Amino acid sequence: MTIQVGDRIPTTQLVKVTDEGPEQISSDEYFAGRKVALFSVPGAFTPTCSAKHLPGFVEKADELKAKGVDEIACTAVNDAFVMGAWGKASGVDGKVTMLADGNGTFAKAVDLEMDGSGFGLGTRGKRYSMVVNDGVVEQLHVEAPGQFEVSSADYLLGRL
Repeated sequence: MTIQVGDRIPTTQLVKVTDEGPEQISSDEYFAGRKVALFSVPGAFTPTCSAKHLPGFVEKADELKAKGVDEIACTAVNDAFVMGAWGKASGVDGKVTMLADGNGTFAKAVDLEMDGSGFGLGTRGKRYSMVVNDGVVEQLHVEAPGQFEVSSADYLLGRL
């Protein structure tokens, strides 16, 4: 069943991209004790993700943090090296934490997978944004296929 508002984030492993290299981190540890604005994209370097989704969160980072968000994170079913390169190419500069879900275990655990095989992508994570407060989902905004409306930084900012 798809994760819902009020649910606790399931225990999985993610890979946090750091300047020192990939760092394995449990979702329990990552989301504990703080408010995280998490957004998911179908893939690094893909058109909408690179032109609108990630740049919007980089641009609105200060405003989101002024509304009580402690950290902004982007996840995708990509490996940590791709996520790191995409973050660097996109100028995230510490404003957005890149979280690799290389095997799609997080996407599967929250039941927000999509079948991108028609585009040669295989199984990926859906496009969404959520606010997680101390491991519990406070907001969840999942896009309809092919859409980019409710998962944007502007949309999330308007609901904080």
